[in-house]
Amino acid sequence: MKAQLRISVAAALLLALCQSVTAQIEPSGTYLYDSRDGEDLFMDVYEPARGSVSEGKPAVIFMFGGGFKNGSRADASYLPWFKLMSDNGFRVFSIDYRLGLKGVTKVGISNSSVIYDAIQLAVEDLFRATAFIAENADSFGTDPSRIVVSGSSAGAISVLEADWECANSAPLTSLLPEGFRYAGVISFAGAVFSKEGAVRYQKEPAPTMFLHGTSDRIVNYKNTAFLNMRFSGSSILVKEFEKQGYNYRIYRFDGNGHEIADADSMVASFDEQMSFIATNVMEGRKRIVDALVSDPAVPVSASAKDGVNSIYAE
Repeated sequence: MKAQLRISVAAALLLALCQSVTAQIEPSGTYLYDSRDGEDLFMDVYEPARGSVSEGKPAVIFMFGGGFKNGSRADASYLPWFKLMSDNGFRVFSIDYRLGLKGVTKVGISNSSVIYDAIQLAVEDLFRATAFIAENADSFGTDPSRIVVSGSSAGAISVLEADWECANSAPLTSLLPEGFRYAGVISFAGAVFSKEGAVRYQKEPAPTMFLHGTSDRIVNYKNTAFLNMRFSGSSILVKEFEKQGYNYRIYRFDGNGHEIADADSMVASFDEQMSFIATNVMEGRKRIVDALVSDPAVPVSASAKDGVNSIYAE
């Protein structure tokens, strides 16, 4: 049964949580996983903290945000989230990917193919990083059948797109080990870009957790359509998940914009992420959550107030 929730969280509790999380964490190693278009692509590995319970827990691949124009796998703002993951027994792989919109000044309907190509570059690099981890699974101490993929903003678009392509056996999935599927997906303000009309899944997607602001104008919470092109945000994707009986949770941040992709928001919803991984991913139970979150501790960004349009579909 789908749970309909409305959550109110005191600002003081969130501030205390964020302040208690220190970013005293460094990668145990940095690895070159591929070179493409003359660019070396690296991943930083953050090991489970000493004394944490890691047995049976999936590894997490993380893709940073930045509009496919900028960003870094080592951005210091993500370190508190990496540390929380490490302290809770998870191994995190934070990866580079090629920035296909770097230097592009105009992005919209008129050049939607540029957006699509940028997403495909990121998905390709994610698949190559995944294959590298699988090939070196023993060295990393990672079970290839237990990999959760997560991303923020452009990274969230990439991971949702990647899992959709896995479910539909798209050509790029040939880069992955035969029969590979992600164990779960966590999307902080993501979407799927389809050139084939409405988003459909030929096979059941991985258990997916969506977190999105209902007033997000950077990555549309709903849907942008032009001819057969669809840029489908979390609310549209969840309709398909619900219709088909797929395994998911969605946290709809009422009135919030793209700040739900920010690292502070990732930390604030960490307990819900742990619950999702434990129940929906590790136990495989379809504990469906559809939550409308009203949280005064998450400030409403300017983009949600001033009518800024999506950079991906004007």
